[in-house]
Amino acid sequence: MTTRTAKTSEAVLSQTIAREVAKRVVAQELMVERLLVGLLTGGHILLEGVPGLAKTLAVRTVAECLRISFSRIQFTPDLLPADVIGTMVFDQRTQEFYPKKGPLFANLVLADEINRAPAKVQSALLEAMQEKQVTIGGETFYLGEPFLVLATQNPIEQEGTYPLPEAQLDRFMLKVRVGYPTRDAEKEIVARMASGRPIEVQRVAEADDILAARSAIAELFMDQKVVDYIVDVVRGTREPQAIGLPELKPLIAFGASPRASIYLAQAARAHAFLRGRSYVVPEDVKALAHDVLRHRVLLTFEAEAEDMDSDRVIGKILEAVGVP
Repeated sequence: MTTRTAKTSEAVLSQTIAREVAKRVVAQELMVERLLVGLLTGGHILLEGVPGLAKTLAVRTVAECLRISFSRIQFTPDLLPADVIGTMVFDQRTQEFYPKKGPLFANLVLADEINRAPAKVQSALLEAMQEKQVTIGGETFYLGEPFLVLATQNPIEQEGTYPLPEAQLDRFMLKVRVGYPTRDAEKEIVARMASGRPIEVQRVAEADDILAARSAIAELFMDQKVVDYIVDVVRGTREPQAIGLPELKPLIAFGASPRASIYLAQAARAHAFLRGRSYVVPEDVKALAHDVLRHRVLLTFEAEAEDMDSDRVIGKILEAVGVP
C-alpha cells in the first residue's frame, strides 16, 4: 500500500469517492456520506426507506470505488443461519468435510430487508457484526477488514416481519432514514435511466486506504468541552430533567446507553475528517446526533399518543444542551 497523509486520504475519501458514486446515484448525498462514516469508523448501519431509493445501488457503487468485496443477502422467512455464515460440505472425492463460507465473508455486506428473517438468522448476523468472526463446523473464521454490514428495512410494510429487538438495534452505529428525491432529482434519474447505457465508475482507493484513514481519524483532536457536550446530549435522553426538559421524562421509556456516547464521538470524528479538519467541533456532533440516537431512544405510549417521535425528542435535547 502506498503511504498516504491524512490530507490525501481526506481528498480521496470525501471528494473522489463521492464524485464517483454521484455518477450513478442521484440526490442521495447524505446516505452516501453516512456510508463513508460507517466505513471510516467500522460502525454498522441500518438504512430505513421504501424500496426504489437506490440503497442497494449506492452500497454496491461504494464497494466498486474502493476495490473491496461486496455481497448482498436477501432476507426471507425461510432463510437459515447457514445461508448467511456458511456450512460444512462433504467432498465426495476426498471423503472429507470442508467449510463453505457464506456471503457474510465480504468487506461490504448488504443485508436486505433484515426484518423479514426469523430471529435466529438475525442473531447469527448480529453476532458476527459484534465479534467479527463466525464458527463453521467447530472452526473459527475471522472476517476480513474492513468489514461493514449495511442492513435495510422497509418502514411501511410490516406484515410478515420480525422486528429487531432493541438490544440488537443497539449494535448498529447509525440508523439512516432515506427519503424521496426532489422533483428535479427525479427528472435527472429518469433521464439517466432512459439512455440504457451502463455507467462506469473508477476504482479510486483500496481496503488499506480505509484502514489507514481509520488510524488518522482516531488521532483527530477532540477538546474536552466537545466530549462533555456529547455526554450531556446522550445523558439528556436518560435524564431530560437535568437539562431543563422535565416535560420529556414521561415521554421517554428508555434513553441511550454509554455505547451511544462512544459511537457519537467516533461518528463526529469521521464527519470532521470528511470535511478536511484535524479537529472536531460541536457541529460535527449535531450532524450525526439523530442518526446515532434515533434507534436508541425508546418512547412511551404517551409519546405516541402525542404524536412524538424520537427525532423530535432528540431535536429538543439538542436545543436545550448548551453548545461549547
